[in-house]
Amino acid sequence: MTIPDKLITTYLEIQHKSDFQPTFVEDDGSFYIKTMDFPDLAFYRFLYTEVGKIWKWRDRLLLDDEKLFDILASPKTKIYVLYVQGAPAGYIELAVQNDDVEIAYFGLREQFFGKGFGKHLLSHGVNKAWEIGAKRIWLHTCNLDGPQALTNYQKRGFQVYDVVEEPMPQRYE
Repeated sequence: MTIPDKLITTYLEIQHKSDFQPTFVEDDGSFYIKTMDFPDLAFYRFLYTEVGKIWKWRDRLLLDDEKLFDILASPKTKIYVLYVQGAPAGYIELAVQNDDVEIAYFGLREQFFGKGFGKHLLSHGVNKAWEIGAKRIWLHTCNLDGPQALTNYQKRGFQVYDVVEEPMPQRYE
């Protein structure tokens, strides 16, 4: 992946459940989504690393065990893991912030791209955010994310509310 000169971060939100356009893969029994109830640091780091490596994710890898455990053990953090034929394929992490729910991290391992699982997992996560009682669900994506990310969010009903351009931070170079 070639790193661009500028980091362009797009912030999106969905404020009304009626705007949500979920898309699910037909359930053929080969996949399921399970809540990660236990803050298993090694498994979480595996997911984060595998999902984020081609997108240069770094933030959570810089946290020590205590800080990461505190985040994962918080009742404000909800993690849902997608399994395909028993293998962890991706995850979506929600961060509850009063009436807002942020989609803090979301993605698939590369070998699971292009099969509809991204739409399915995002739709599952948004449904869970509404169940939690969200009045607003928000996220951000950037030009280092997958080429389908922004389109997927917008097709699910998310609207852009801000775009920020800045020089590419050194941590991505």
